[in-house]
Amino acid sequence: MAKSTTTTPSTRKRTTKKSNGGAAVGPNGNQPSIPTDIEITEERIRIRAYHRYLERGGGHGADFDDWLEAERELRSPRHN
Repeated sequence: MAKSTTTTPSTRKRTTKKSNGGAAVGPNGNQPSIPTDIEITEERIRIRAYHRYLERGGGHGADFDDWLEAERELRSPRHN
C-alpha cells in the first residue's frame, strides 16, 4: 500500500514591519545610505578642475590652483 502524503501550511509566524511613512528600508531595518548630489567627491573636483583648465585656454602650470578653486567652488553654499 502506498503512503499518503499531505501538505500542511507552514507554522512560521509572519512578522510585519511598522510603517515609516513610505521611506525606503535597508536590509537591517535602517534607512539606507543614499548618496546625494551635494556630495563632493574627488572625481567631481577633478572634472571641475579640468573644466577650469579648458576655460583658461589649457595653459600649463596652474593645475594646483585649478584644483583648489574647483574644490572651493563645489563646497560653496551657492553651488549646493
